[in-house]
Amino acid sequence: MYDLGDIVEMKKPHACQTNRWEIIRMGMDIKIKCVNCQHIVMMPRKEFAKKMKKVLEKKSEDN
Repeated sequence: MYDLGDIVEMKKPHACQTNRWEIIRMGMDIKIKCVNCQHIVMMPRKEFAKKMKKVLEKKSEDN
């Protein structure tokens, strides 16, 4: 699905006309940050799952 640090695409674009968001916090709520304008939005996990379209980039695992 999705993890911390992933870049996701939402169903509706942001006001700055980009649709790329980075997941910066996960828990009961999920906090995402716009890749273009750095705007931060926090929403319940259920709402996030409904509004997310797909994962664009997975965070690289450096082990």
